[in-house]
Amino acid sequence: MNLGDSYSAGSGVLPTAPGTLPQCAQSSINYAHLIAGQTGARLTDVSCGGAKTDDFFRSQYPGLPPQLDALSFRTRLVTFMIGGNDGDVFGSTVAKCVAAAATTAGQGSPCRTMYGDSIASEIRRQTFPKLLRSFAAIRARAPLARTAVVAYPWILPNTVQPCPGFPIAPGDIPYMHGIQATLNDSIRGAARLTGISYVDAAAASVGHDSCKPQGVRWIEPLITNVQTVPVHPNALGERQMAQVTLRALRL
Repeated sequence: MNLGDSYSAGSGVLPTAPGTLPQCAQSSINYAHLIAGQTGARLTDVSCGGAKTDDFFRSQYPGLPPQLDALSFRTRLVTFMIGGNDGDVFGSTVAKCVAAAATTAGQGSPCRTMYGDSIASEIRRQTFPKLLRSFAAIRARAPLARTAVVAYPWILPNTVQPCPGFPIAPGDIPYMHGIQATLNDSIRGAARLTGISYVDAAAASVGHDSCKPQGVRWIEPLITNVQTVPVHPNALGERQMAQVTLRALRL
């Protein structure tokens, strides 16, 4: 069973999974499909682009059941990625930092100056409780399953540097990295408190962020012609997340 958002769905990585809702942009070669192919597991994948933790409990689109409805006592393995859309963490942070860069002609760290700890604080105060609620609900719905949450691979590195394809001030690159680190830390904390395995795809992705050349990076930058959905894992990223998860779960 695979749940979650666009990173889990592999949105932007073609081809799209047959029979899935077009708005979900679920890839037929996302990490969960690849894991199922390598292990012979029968996969039910309800991941959907744009999903928030609330969509585990409610219908994200008309006719689309809440993701948790796919779980049962018969479920034996659950993988998922979630949290990046709560509070629009990923999308709004990218937009804010791109806009901030325009105010200083790309100099300094204007996004950090403007927003400071406010975005990370919102993750700790608002997103973390939602993660905890959704993780606990997964465990309750599929109590016999091995359950693993996959951390978000690094979008940006933790050093000040220019990044082709990402029009933000170089000084804000580690700032955005830190915001993502706060989200992954919250995911790790919620996993620990609910007995869910944490697959550290972030640690595995060091050196493969969106600033790296095509063929090295796992995540596409904001400006890309590789796939239709930028700032998301590419096909290489999905393959690598599958391998990281297989190793972590010893499948």
